[in-house]
Amino acid sequence: GSVHGGWAATLLDSALGCAVQTLLEKGEAYTTAEFKVNLTRPITPRTGEVVCEGKVVHKGRTLAVSEATLKDAGGKLLAFGTETCSIFPAANLAAR
Repeated sequence: GSVHGGWAATLLDSALGCAVQTLLEKGEAYTTAEFKVNLTRPITPRTGEVVCEGKVVHKGRTLAVSEATLKDAGGKLLAFGTETCSIFPAANLAAR
């Protein structure tokens, strides 16, 4: 059988969010506004180790956009994703 697509989505979501987190200024927080995944190849137990890498392609005052890839050890693309994050003052979290 193959691995459930939600597993790939979880890895991508982590890489996408962590990429945005690295560029936040002190006092900024974020939440996901939009998340998209494309599964390009099946992932099976024979796929072996995978590598997931994310990077930010845009960071503005209120929005950040990141992209990530999930590849097998040979570099074949298994899945990719994009994420738009809303950036806001971290102080807003304490008020909730």
